[in-house]
Amino acid sequence: MGINHRIHDEIKKNNNVITTSQVLQLGFSKTLLTNYVHAGLLERRGPGIYTLPGKLHDEMHALMLRSSKIIFSHDSALFLNGQSERTPFRHIVTIPSDSVLPASLKNSCTCFYIKPELHTLGMILRKTTFGNTVRCYNMERTICDLLRSRSRCDEETVISSVKNYAASKSKNLNLLAEYAKSLRVDKTLKQYMEVLL
Repeated sequence: MGINHRIHDEIKKNNNVITTSQVLQLGFSKTLLTNYVHAGLLERRGPGIYTLPGKLHDEMHALMLRSSKIIFSHDSALFLNGQSERTPFRHIVTIPSDSVLPASLKNSCTCFYIKPELHTLGMILRKTTFGNTVRCYNMERTICDLLRSRSRCDEETVISSVKNYAASKSKNLNLLAEYAKSLRVDKTLKQYMEVLL
């Protein structure tokens, strides 16, 4: 028994990952995936996520595939924006406050909530180290998020992020000020900038 060539092509196209919904869209049943797992042809990585056995697993991409509400934020956004060398030990995501993550997802990441109207503010697409595209916040939004939740974040990370941003050639201070006002951290941002600049 081998993997159907259409499913296999889809897996290869998605960097060794396929979801139940993708298989259903191709016109195959969920049972086929279960059969592939039992035969050792696929590994189940989470609800509705399957990979080829022995292949490295893109955890960020798999998390995003499990919820259309997830946007990587805080330390995870710093990493995706190239502002942190370390892959976060536990990924951090933000979802709208009128949504709920399934329990299986809550155990896989740290979740922050935001008003629905502010959820997509500053959202961009970035590639993971595996080459998959995921949703995350730009640096201006990330700085504001770190300031908003500084009591839950590492103070050193907050300070170094603001410092690195201030020194960055690609900073957009007007956009940062606009986001800080929307997210109600404009006074806090001013204090940090005065100390660091």
